[in-house]
Amino acid sequence: MNIRYLGHSAFEITTKGKKILIDPFLACMPNYKPENIYDIFVTHGHGDHLGSAINISSEMGAPITTVFELANYCAKKGARTIDMGLGAWKDYSWGRAILVPAFHSSSTPDGQYGGCPCGIVFEIEGKTIYHAGDTCLNYEMKMIGEVYQPDIVMLPIGGKYTMDIEHAVIAAKWLQAAEVIPMHYNTFDQISTDVEDFKREIRGIGKAPAVLPVDGVLQY
Repeated sequence: MNIRYLGHSAFEITTKGKKILIDPFLACMPNYKPENIYDIFVTHGHGDHLGSAINISSEMGAPITTVFELANYCAKKGARTIDMGLGAWKDYSWGRAILVPAFHSSSTPDGQYGGCPCGIVFEIEGKTIYHAGDTCLNYEMKMIGEVYQPDIVMLPIGGKYTMDIEHAVIAAKWLQAAEVIPMHYNTFDQISTDVEDFKREIRGIGKAPAVLPVDGVLQY
């Protein structure tokens, strides 16, 4: 399995030749060419997370999995969709996924209500991966750590609209994952932060900071 960072909060996971996209806002990789996309996941409706999901789904036929209201919006725009609520596993050809709480807001690019924001837990090739979406620190992360026991977590660190580094470190403790991938930082001036501080603080709690450059890949 490969985890490829596409910038901001966007990731491409490749497993046995199948590719999964998460929050495909591709401003950091304008030349990205989607290939073999089997599924797309979107944590909430803001444009820097919904990104190119509808276009990719319409062109390639890959369904977008997201919460009910946002799935309906995407379907009306021509995408294939899988609507879900929070709290139940769904099986896929490559593994399974579940939507979990995130504390944020959600509206579509044209201002419609986008349903509740979420994070996503994936089980793929024996690894559990948690993408937190846009969120503040919240006590649900303790539950996620205890129940799902993620191996790899993707946490926002840019502050202002989400957790900052200080709170991401607390989240990493609660989640108990060995590897922590930072996201949602330095894309815009409002979420600028020093990733070296993140590395130092995460190492200080005995975790591995997996800081990826745009187009960087982790292999498992």
